[in-house]
Amino acid sequence: MFKEFRDFALKGNVIDLAIGVIIGAAFGAIVSSIVDDIFMPIIGLILSGIDFSNLFVVISNPNNIPVPSVAAAKAAGVATLNYGLFINAVVKFAIIAFVLFLVVKGINRLRRKEAAAPAAPPAPTAEEKLLMEIRDAIKSQAK
Repeated sequence: MFKEFRDFALKGNVIDLAIGVIIGAAFGAIVSSIVDDIFMPIIGLILSGIDFSNLFVVISNPNNIPVPSVAAAKAAGVATLNYGLFINAVVKFAIIAFVLFLVVKGINRLRRKEAAAPAAPPAPTAEEKLLMEIRDAIKSQAK
């Protein structure tokens, strides 16, 4: 069983997939930083200084604890609906989806160019060469 697992894990496709997942995670971290640290503050500034990461609605606050932020609500155990964080996640998703769209579009363009190039006809097999020699010999005897 260990040998089967080792053979599976060392196949090229599995290693390629693992590398893709690692690069994807790094790309996700970059996109998160771009959205959280650049895009959303600029959008918030345009919309009168709104901090999207702090937009929430209190769902349940039985002790009437003041909750000025999402972090304070979590610390106090107050149930909140964090729609600002959801907006950030949607923006991150849109950016990643757009980049993946561009990558797939580029790959498809390269594939079309490869498919458009005519392939050279295959060389004749040994059997075909022998048959051509027989044909040529018969033609030469007929003359």
